Amino acid sequence: MDESAAISYSPGLMSAPAPVRVRFAPSPTGYLHVGGARTALFNWLYARRTGGTFVLRIEDTDNARNSQAAVDVILSGLRWLGLDWDEGPLTGDADGPVKGAFGPYFQSRRGEIYRRRAEELKAKGMAYEKDGALFFRMTRDPVTIPDQVVGDVVRPLTDREAVDPDWVLIRSDGVPVFHFVNVVDDLEMGITHVIRGEDHLSNTAKHIALFRAFGAEPPKYAHIPLILNLDGSKMSKRDQGASVQSYVDEGYLPEAVINYLSLLGWSSKAATNELFTRDEIAPLFELADINRSNARFDLKKLEHFHFEHARRLSPERFVSIGVEALKKVGIETAGFDPAYVRAALLTAQEKGKLFKELPIWTDFYFVNDDAVVYDAEAKTKALTPASVSALEQLASRFQSLPEYTAAALEAALKGLATELGVKVGVLIAPCRVGCTGRTVGPSLYHLLEVLGRDRVARRLARARTVAAS
Repeated sequence: MDESAAISYSPGLMSAPAPVRVRFAPSPTGYLHVGGARTALFNWLYARRTGGTFVLRIEDTDNARNSQAAVDVILSGLRWLGLDWDEGPLTGDADGPVKGAFGPYFQSRRGEIYRRRAEELKAKGMAYEKDGALFFRMTRDPVTIPDQVVGDVVRPLTDREAVDPDWVLIRSDGVPVFHFVNVVDDLEMGITHVIRGEDHLSNTAKHIALFRAFGAEPPKYAHIPLILNLDGSKMSKRDQGASVQSYVDEGYLPEAVINYLSLLGWSSKAATNELFTRDEIAPLFELADINRSNARFDLKKLEHFHFEHARRLSPERFVSIGVEALKKVGIETAGFDPAYVRAALLTAQEKGKLFKELPIWTDFYFVNDDAVVYDAEAKTKALTPASVSALEQLASRFQSLPEYTAAALEAALKGLATELGVKVGVLIAPCRVGCTGRTVGPSLYHLLEVLGRDRVARRLARARTVAAS
């Protein structure tokens, strides 16, 4: 972008507030951290709440630590979460297509912009060279940081800064430091609000001073609380739940993750409950509602949100995700009637399990009747010689039903239990194990209906043989 295209926010030049422009600026040095994902989410929500623009910018000046794979992970993680950006790269390739007029959106390709801005500071007497590096002349006065979340923060100089407050803009190897490129990019891209983690608050005095050196009004800052582990410790890369990719691998719904992340440090006074979709959160999102205290990550609560969102999925989407979850572990459903596949998977929807667990609850639907694998303990307890007669009578009752429905199957099993003078569990256990191989799973009567009269008959016949042996 040439100099004439740069956006200025000098005081007094605007008669009306600038349209909101926020950004998420990750460094591609690893996976997409849950804290970074929440920062992206809060920026996305504020942009959507205000009708503003959400910019994605890749801060890739650290050549020793950056990787193409990490860029790809960031982009795919944001797409999985549904956090579409209005401006930024469309691929992980720095030479690839972008959308937006303020590119490049990779810092590694913005060197000329940084050099121009450095020369501007030198011309103003605000920067100087020393030992091959370029330094910024920092004021010795305390800097007041106006913040939308934590309020005004006065950042006094440290003892070292009181002696020499100046700091490096461009190192002797020619690589610009984070503080410099971060401010230059925010200035050039017209960023109006910087919503970022509280750990960046200590950097903000330098950033404000740099904006003012350029004659520009700093953006409005909102430093959001950190995400901690349940025990209060800082969440590290090795902690469970730290990586967004882990949610993908574990089979969480992205809308459940979005819902939970939105409540880590924010709550709406206008909301009547905590269950939201992404698009339902956006109209409610206000910076004033961001909490000042740090949030604690609770995986059990995230699982609860997954359970609730899974139950609310449309049948079509649940089945589509379920088919892919089965495929991941080698269970193909393509050879079965689509109506059968749909009915089979939907018997597990109310269970609300993670999609990685779906095969455990539904794999028995997609095997030959003589290939059902019996859990060893379940087989020992349920398929005994004493269960042979019960299985035979059950099979006979089921076969004679005029309508093969869950309600009719339930009535038949309970009726037989009454006639035999036994509890229904005496019949349920061998029936379930015989048809599924396990003692737990979807509703017995509904899974029997889905399996159908012929499959159930063959499976119960096999179970009788196993029980008798």
